[in-house]
Amino acid sequence: MRRLALIATAAALCAGLTGFAALEHTSPAPLPSWASAPAADAAHTPTSIGNVIGRLQVRLRRQPADAASWAQLGSAYVEQARLAVDPTLYPKAETALRRSLELRPDTNTVAQTGMAGLANARHQFIQARTWADQAVTGNPYAWAAYGALADALTQLGDDQGAEAAVQRMLDLHPSTASFTRAAYILELQGRTEEAAQALRRGLEDASNPADEAFCQHYLGELAFNTGATTPALQRYRKALALDPSFTAALAGAARAEAALGQSDRAVTDYRTAISRVPQPQYVLELGELLESLGRPTEARAQYLVLEAEQKLFAINGVVDDLNLGQYQADHGNPRLAVTLLTAEWGRRRSVLVADALSWALHRAGQDAQALPLAREANRLGWRDATVRYHRGVIEQSLGDDQPARTDLAGALAANPVFSPLHAPDARARLARLEGQQ
Repeated sequence: MRRLALIATAAALCAGLTGFAALEHTSPAPLPSWASAPAADAAHTPTSIGNVIGRLQVRLRRQPADAASWAQLGSAYVEQARLAVDPTLYPKAETALRRSLELRPDTNTVAQTGMAGLANARHQFIQARTWADQAVTGNPYAWAAYGALADALTQLGDDQGAEAAVQRMLDLHPSTASFTRAAYILELQGRTEEAAQALRRGLEDASNPADEAFCQHYLGELAFNTGATTPALQRYRKALALDPSFTAALAGAARAEAALGQSDRAVTDYRTAISRVPQPQYVLELGELLESLGRPTEARAQYLVLEAEQKLFAINGVVDDLNLGQYQADHGNPRLAVTLLTAEWGRRRSVLVADALSWALHRAGQDAQALPLAREANRLGWRDATVRYHRGVIEQSLGDDQPARTDLAGALAANPVFSPLHAPDARARLARLEGQQ
């Protein structure tokens, strides 16, 4: 597999060398379980996307046979669903996109790209790949379609294909969307400084405050994931200053505040974020924070909200066995988690699923089966603390004390505050292992 090599200078980037070059064959790269892929277009606010939808609805009442407007409306519904975490919009999106395809069945790149985005949102990644392939076959210059293709291939574990799609996207349209995707892949390969460089390049190219906030938020995510908690909080707050409606940055600030011991403020900010956008990730993080603070009743209330959300997603066509399995492994029924994640592994061999399934197997008492998957989850060199922690715990359970020490220490070195529940456990385990030396 090629390795992405971000070219260092902005001058080279502007000259058309969009940031990556082929190097030697090496192994693939994992994805953070909490991370969602960057949006294919410029960042939107709830107000701006609502305005777009309103204008398109007016146009379609006047021109109901306008295939392009139906395609744009369907894609706008997908974006609105993402921003509001409202899966009930997905059927409306599909209706609009399929209407466009009925009106223009041939070379309808916008509708095909929209269908790929919808399938990605529903975690139907094989269908997303098919739609995106159709889009780029019909129009090899459709840069947004390469973004949807990269998202699908990443989730399917086709790391080389995803990398090629991001490279093509960069070649065609170096922008916030393409640079943030490039940063995502670089982070997965453990190349965090190059990832930050790509995000800074995206920030330079940002054309509006929402795009700037988007890049500041991802710089905050990268900083937090590498243990730079105070700089991460500063980035999140810069994002909020640019776009006060950017709920992901508010949840990021809450995560950083919790890590810095500002628990009351973190709980408040999490609750505000969830009241705006009930993203399952935020609900789970608040539940785990409350659990770590010795507030189990409040934590359980958040977990019940999460379970209800998973049911709503399923009703609206979202296949979410990965997130549901991860939740069940830590807070529910580990055996159910193994069942869910084994099925997910059958659908896609991504490092995310490998990590989640290995942890579920450990939680279900099947450490011998878990260890090969834990190793698979780190096949790309990603410096993720949670992945290292999972592998270290599995190794310790199997009596492999030296590898366990290495991985637990590595997790804490990568990010000493990676989880309010698991980081303290990692420290306690490592102390016991070192005491046995």
